[in-house]
Formats: sequence, structure tokens, C-alpha cells
Amino acid sequence: MPFTEFFSSTSLALVGVVGAVFVFAGAIKGVVGFGLPTVSMALLALVMAPVEAAALLIVPSLVTNAWQTGPFRTLKAVLRRVGAMQLGICFGTFAGAWIFGALSAAWVTAALGLALIVYAIWGLFGSASPICARTEKWLGPLVGVMTGIVAAATGVFVVPAVPYLQSLGLDRDELIQAMGVSFTVSTVALAVTLTFTGNYSVGVAGASAMMLAPALVGMTLGQYLRRALSPGVFRACFLSGLFILGLHLATRALF
Repeated sequence: MPFTEFFSSTSLALVGVVGAVFVFAGAIKGVVGFGLPTVSMALLALVMAPVEAAALLIVPSLVTNAWQTGPFRTLKAVLRRVGAMQLGICFGTFAGAWIFGALSAAWVTAALGLALIVYAIWGLFGSASPICARTEKWLGPLVGVMTGIVAAATGVFVVPAVPYLQSLGLDRDELIQAMGVSFTVSTVALAVTLTFTGNYSVGVAGASAMMLAPALVGMTLGQYLRRALSPGVFRACFLSGLFILGLHLATRALF
């Protein structure tokens, strides 16, 4: 569907579906602290091309993740740990877009499904092993490059970034801040690649900006739900659903 038709009268049903997706994805982020781009990308890929889904999530992802980079008094210390990784993310995203073509290939849906499956399995059964300072110096940039390549190919930037960040021994607030930094940089890098490949324009940015309100509504609801739900149970259900969705996307694209 062309972006110029996104808010036309013939697309009202799709607009409602997309808005509902961002409310749901925002609620996930409100409960577990991450997942808005991942959930949005996964669900929107069911009703539109991955490149269109990626373009729509830029503004909601950028705003919600940039907010997560605070407080600024601790940002400098976090950047010392993950700054080199962010350079790797930029390089990997640009290189991946040059190699793969910024989410436009026919196999992107299958790759997205596979990325969701891998992340869900790791989240359910994996564990973060501590990384020594010497290893961190070279592994951080490498993980960044790999994350950027995956983002360029699928629009998802949690693999392998989140497992790596969880292995750095950061406390809860530092980890949330580090994920906010990583996701913000990934979003900006993805937006740049979409712009240079002709898939992100002022009109598309406007449509993306309109999805910010549903995402913020969802995040507010999620924060209320977090007080009533067991975070562990909710996270297990979320990852299980992500696995099923990834399996569906991969099998649909392949068969």
C-alpha cells in the first residue's frame, strides 16, 4: 500500500489496525521496559510490507526510547560502556542496507520471523554470562555491527544487542538506560537508511508521528498493568507469543 494512501478513506480499517498495534506494543513496553519496535514490526508485517512497517515505527520508537536514555547525570558513565557498540550499530546498519537493500527483498519477512524466534528462545531459556573488561572492548563493537546488520535486514534491533547488554553486569537502571541508548541509535540509523533508499519522506514521517499517540497511550496502560501483573509471568507470555508470531512469519514467507 503506498504511503500516500495510508490515511485515505479507503484505508480506515488498516489505520485502525495499525493504531491498535501501537497501543498493544506500547503496553508491552510499559510493562517490561522494551519491545515496542519489535512487537510493532512483527504485527505490522502481517498486514503490510516490512519496509512500510519499519518506516511507521520510526517516530514512536525514537521518542519512547530517547525518553528512556535519561537521567542525563548517569548517561556519560553508560556511554563509556556502550559507546563503541553504538558506532558498530551505525556501521552495521548502513553496511547491511547497502548489502541487503533496506528491507525491500522478498526474504525479509522470513528473516524477521527467524530473528523473533531466536530472540524469544534466548529470552525464555538463555542466560547472560558475565563479560570481562578485556573482552568487552572488542565484543561491544562486534555486537553493534551484528545488531545493525540484523536491523537493516529485518527492522528488529534487539538481537544480539539485548543479550549482550544484559551480560555487562549493569544494575537495573543502567541496563534500561543502555537499552534506551542502543534502541535510539538503532532507530536513527534505520531512519537514515530508509531515507536514502527512498522509503522515508516527510509524508511518511507524518504518518509515523501520528502513531506516537497510540504508543504513548499503550505505555501508560502498560505502566498500570505492571503493578497488577507478575513481571516474570508476563515476560514469559510475551516471549512465547513472540516465538509463535515469528514462527508464523517465517513459515508463511517460506511456504
